[in-house]
Amino acid sequence: MTLHRVAHLADIPEDRGLEVSVQDSKILLLKVGDHVRAYQGECPHAGAPLVEGALCHGRLTCPWHKGQFRIEDGGLCEPPALDSLKRYPLEVRGDEIWVDDQPLQDAHTPPADDERTFVIVGAGAAGTAAASALREKGFGGRVLLIDREANAGYDRTVLSKFVIAGQTPLEEIPPLRDEDFYREQRIERMNAEVASLDAANKTLQLVNGQSLKYDAALLATGGIPVRPQLPGADLPQVFVLRSKADAQQILHSAKAGQRAVIIGDSFIAMESASSLRQYGLEVTVLARHPVPFAKQFGDSVGKAILALHQANGVVYRTEGQAAQIEGATRVEAVQLDNGQRLPADLVLVGIGVTPATAPFTDLPKENDQSLLVDGGMRVADGLWAAGDIATFTLNGQPQRIEHWRLAQQQARIAAANMLGGDEHYLDVPYFWTWHFGKNYDYLGCAQAWDEVEFKGDPGNPPFIGLFGKNGVVTAAVACDEERTMAMLAERMKQPLSVDEAWRLIRS
Repeated sequence: MTLHRVAHLADIPEDRGLEVSVQDSKILLLKVGDHVRAYQGECPHAGAPLVEGALCHGRLTCPWHKGQFRIEDGGLCEPPALDSLKRYPLEVRGDEIWVDDQPLQDAHTPPADDERTFVIVGAGAAGTAAASALREKGFGGRVLLIDREANAGYDRTVLSKFVIAGQTPLEEIPPLRDEDFYREQRIERMNAEVASLDAANKTLQLVNGQSLKYDAALLATGGIPVRPQLPGADLPQVFVLRSKADAQQILHSAKAGQRAVIIGDSFIAMESASSLRQYGLEVTVLARHPVPFAKQFGDSVGKAILALHQANGVVYRTEGQAAQIEGATRVEAVQLDNGQRLPADLVLVGIGVTPATAPFTDLPKENDQSLLVDGGMRVADGLWAAGDIATFTLNGQPQRIEHWRLAQQQARIAAANMLGGDEHYLDVPYFWTWHFGKNYDYLGCAQAWDEVEFKGDPGNPPFIGLFGKNGVVTAAVACDEERTMAMLAERMKQPLSVDEAWRLIRS
């Protein structure tokens, strides 16, 4: 052990941590009651500086993507991080804090002392989180992770935000887990597609003819992008964006100065508009709504984001919808139902996804083809579902929410319950969206509100807005207010009055 003097006790603020450097490592010092803890200073998910996070109710919340860790021991509480914080040994000598330059050893793989087989169908955000959680929680049996996409298990959120903007190279898309993790944790990966599921007999049939028996299974197959039923929609320059292969095709086709038409004003559509504009294309959005994101963010924030797009040269059209995509062997134009014609070199479709549940013919489905789960993410005996395919109850109402972090949260709950637990979703949905260098955070799931108030101007960040219903906060939206939103991510888990929220924000 090599200890280094890094700080005095009085240097550590009561309401946040203190970042220090030891050798080349950033380390976060926290006061935990009468004790001090030393943890890695950067979030294991995306490297956010944890010193800028929030301490609340015994948890440290990451400022960027709202991963949460116990301040007592650094243990992982909420994704998108998939690992606990590394902890560093320290000594307090009088009022001086001395920290070792090497972290404590991580926990090892559980011993292979369980004969059960757990199968996870889908290796995206939910599937990878579930496989990690099973090992974290001590499951020593066989874990089989199946996905129809080769080399699955990467961060899809960067595709529309950074990859097709030319800012993140394809080869640098972050994997959710590296190869060493799968090997060391004995997690088997299989590139295959499920043909059918026999829930009663706990059997999966694969397209290649193979049959797999399981003791417990999680379905996390995600969504399939909706493609428009239009003449010309099968031309090679008409794209959706869901996978690394989709992004690769877009980048292969797109050239600066070309004309891109984006069908839809979804989050994927608008993020792609921002990215392709930054890549140098002329971008026109064929929108379904006069203001994007007004349903989620309200008119003020939606109009501010629209103004940001328009200031950067995006054309946002609400008159006329795509009726036909013209071209013999390649895209030449988009014909609108009002008779107008928009010259185009490529078309990107962002009008939503449908749950990828077609193989599960024997399972009851909702009208949107999703699977109804109970409070513990259970579909049937020995079978769970999470992510884009799961309809679950939130605030007393059935919901299907296509959020990256929520999919991971549901998967961790399912993993605990596959091991005999009784966990339920009691958190606050969170997502982030990125437009022309501005990151917008959203907490909650407001279907309606009777009051909305802002601190700051949505058109000139930083700002934060609270949406209230009957005096209680139902949602929050912000830009450049990371610490405040990190605090609200924890406080909104219990009913929080609008007045108390503003007192916390302004204190």
